[in-house]
Amino acid sequence: MIFFITLQLINFIIFLMQKYILFVFISLTSFLFAPTTNINAQTTYVSGIVTDSLTNEPMPFVTVYFRGTQTLQMTDEAGSFSIKTKSDAKELIISSVGYKDYIFPVERGEKYQITAKLQNAEYAMEEVVVKPKRERYKRRGNPAVDFVKKVIKAGEKNSIEENDYYTYDQYDRLTIAFNDFNESKKDKPIFRKFKFLFDFVDTSEVSGKPILTVSIKERNSKIYYRKSSNSKKQYIEAIRRTGIDDMLNQESMQQFYDELFKEVNIYDNQINLMLTRFVSPLSNIATSFYKYYLLDTLVIDGDSCVDLGFAPHNSESNGFVGHMYVTLDSTFFVKKVDMNVPKDINLNYVESMKIKQEFERSDKGLRIKKRDDAIVELELIPGTQGLYVRRIIGSDNYSFEAPADLSIFNKEGSVIEDEYALMQPKQYWDDNRMIPIKKKENSVDKILTQLRENKVFYWSEKILTSLVSGYVPTSKNSKFDLGPLNTTISGNTVEGARLRLGGMTTPNLHKRIFLDTYVAYGTRDGRFKYKGDFIYSFIDKKEHYKEYPIHQIRLTHKYDINQLGQQYRFTNKDNVFLALKRMEDVRSTYLRTSEIEYMREHRHGLSYNIGFAYKTEEATKWVEFIDGYGNSFNRYNQADFNFKIRYAHKERFYQTKGNRYPISKTAPIFLINHGMGWRGFLDSHYNYQRTDINFQKAFWFSTFGHLNTVINLSKVWTKTPYTALIIPDANLTYTIQPQSFALLNPIEFIFDNYAAWDLEYYANGILFNHIPGIRYLKIREVVSFRGFFGYLSDKNNPDIDPSLWRFPNVNQNSRWKPKLPYMEVGVGLDNILSILRIEYVFRVTYRDLPEIKKGGVRIELHFSF
Repeated sequence: MIFFITLQLINFIIFLMQKYILFVFISLTSFLFAPTTNINAQTTYVSGIVTDSLTNEPMPFVTVYFRGTQTLQMTDEAGSFSIKTKSDAKELIISSVGYKDYIFPVERGEKYQITAKLQNAEYAMEEVVVKPKRERYKRRGNPAVDFVKKVIKAGEKNSIEENDYYTYDQYDRLTIAFNDFNESKKDKPIFRKFKFLFDFVDTSEVSGKPILTVSIKERNSKIYYRKSSNSKKQYIEAIRRTGIDDMLNQESMQQFYDELFKEVNIYDNQINLMLTRFVSPLSNIATSFYKYYLLDTLVIDGDSCVDLGFAPHNSESNGFVGHMYVTLDSTFFVKKVDMNVPKDINLNYVESMKIKQEFERSDKGLRIKKRDDAIVELELIPGTQGLYVRRIIGSDNYSFEAPADLSIFNKEGSVIEDEYALMQPKQYWDDNRMIPIKKKENSVDKILTQLRENKVFYWSEKILTSLVSGYVPTSKNSKFDLGPLNTTISGNTVEGARLRLGGMTTPNLHKRIFLDTYVAYGTRDGRFKYKGDFIYSFIDKKEHYKEYPIHQIRLTHKYDINQLGQQYRFTNKDNVFLALKRMEDVRSTYLRTSEIEYMREHRHGLSYNIGFAYKTEEATKWVEFIDGYGNSFNRYNQADFNFKIRYAHKERFYQTKGNRYPISKTAPIFLINHGMGWRGFLDSHYNYQRTDINFQKAFWFSTFGHLNTVINLSKVWTKTPYTALIIPDANLTYTIQPQSFALLNPIEFIFDNYAAWDLEYYANGILFNHIPGIRYLKIREVVSFRGFFGYLSDKNNPDIDPSLWRFPNVNQNSRWKPKLPYMEVGVGLDNILSILRIEYVFRVTYRDLPEIKKGGVRIELHFSF
């Protein structure tokens, strides 16, 4: 028993590592370089209250920051603040519109309690004079609000997308570094064999902190735009990647980083960063969300500009605090943007985030972005090594003529990678890097070479790679990998303990021919199960046959348990996470399948499958095949053809050897599937025609959270045995599983016409952000609503047609009310300790049926910012 529980625990850890791969990677890295002495000794604390020097009234929403750092926050409604930094900052600055800056000297490691009295100042802009007064902020009659409305309107006119075409060169670089990596760490025991690291320590250009670069990714691209087709293409000419994250799937990590640190367009209504949405200071609702101030006039590149300050009304909401520098002429042209997130924002792991943008005018007066610079300081767990991430994008050589070769717009996908992009030599980058790179920042290769000479680091990297991928290589250049590890042992009521051993071949054996197989054994049913996949890929593979895009033919032969009404869509039945269940899961048959399938994925989001399967399903003592005349059947055969079309434009996911995990759910996903078979064909017992339609999308409501939506429609057109009818998926585990019902029993209802929905609203702290005390916990509200309609036509009703098999439950569907859907409602708390969601699920309808659960607590672990 202890052995079984231990293996379950190991499998559970592996499962979490695979699903939350980046979180695990950064967490382990943070622990590795965590300080081993009291971190408070190096932390400077300042707290106090800010008041008006004349009225002595507290001043809310005043900016407080340490000079030379990104550590920034705002005073609360009572004018109070508390701020800390680990940097060697010498001054604390307190700044507010209409007041002189208050400067307070500090020493590292000290604690201060102060009362800052701000003195009035006066700022003028042309004929508009802004005088600070102790009164509530007003939008009506505020010249700053009128001014920003003109800026928003002018932005539509000077956008480069008003041209029929444009092209430009783009360079982007992502740098990941250990933050505040100072000399005091040298004497820590963990660094005794890694003192060479301090030879590569650099200084951040933004915060001034010492940083150690551990990963760098560069790309040179050409951007093409055509207005008539609203088509924008990125042709990547060169790629360079190196870092301690080399163990992870690099193409998937590039997708993750691109989604995490998207290029910012301040004229969009929503700014997508850190997998969440921020209200842009130039959005349609900006004047209701932000407070604006006209601060000063200054000259930028020869143009007279006004300094337009802005801050959100609620410092916990997803907005920015910053400055926008706008020309004083009639074009209201934005020359520069400098903004941060508020210190109190409900955002996980982010210590600070700073965005800088610079713009120029084209010859036609259009807005050209020259630089987009985003810097984020992260700390996943207090007291561990923080991270510094910088994403910088430079643009140059703009042209507004049609490109010589228009065929670029006919290529699949929005991102096209040159086949030689990864092969460019060092000299290429020295000659073609648009934004210079510092020598120490560019020394990651040297750091890795020396780290891997250390046996502890070398083997730690190998073990972590296996845990993250879920597969263990059998040699240095492995031709066959064992796994998945998290399916080695699991369990269910029918099989008892389920032991499984499997693996797959790798491209080291053959780049186009693959074998994927497993053998499983149940200790209770005493049966062996197995599967063998033979795959031929029409394109060469780099790491495994499932990597995107797929273009292959697959032959499968499989014999395994078939749990009716328990088809978990985003994991497999071997997963240890599913072993603990609220009731027995005996509604199972045994299914033998031989299948051939052709699959093709296109980079523009379209994919399709064409397949043929021959199935033999065997009855069990829990699921019997008995017709209305009392005749019993041991098994039946069915031959089916299957056609599937899926479209997911701009879908982003992380690819492992076993699964694809969505990075974000903003891309709409459409899926249509149709299966068909004919009685007598290859000894098939029944005619079979079934159609399934699925739609998925996340709808974002700016700072008010987002709604994950799934709609399913299904119909069986023919007279069919109940095992092939529509059985709503019951979730018997204590975890939250998408597109399944937490309080439904297996085979509780059976239909041949079906419509279901799965709605999850993440409110992003819309209520808790306004409750003193609770808001600092960063807890967020979540509400779910799942349900389905359905009915069973007479042709598939065994009470009407005795030639049909009887349903397993005697009173199956007898209490179903065609006008009353099945419904579940969940209300819960999300972001507990930044990773946990707890929800109470309540069964709304059909509460009087026997042996059902009316409510219960469910949990989910997930990583989000």
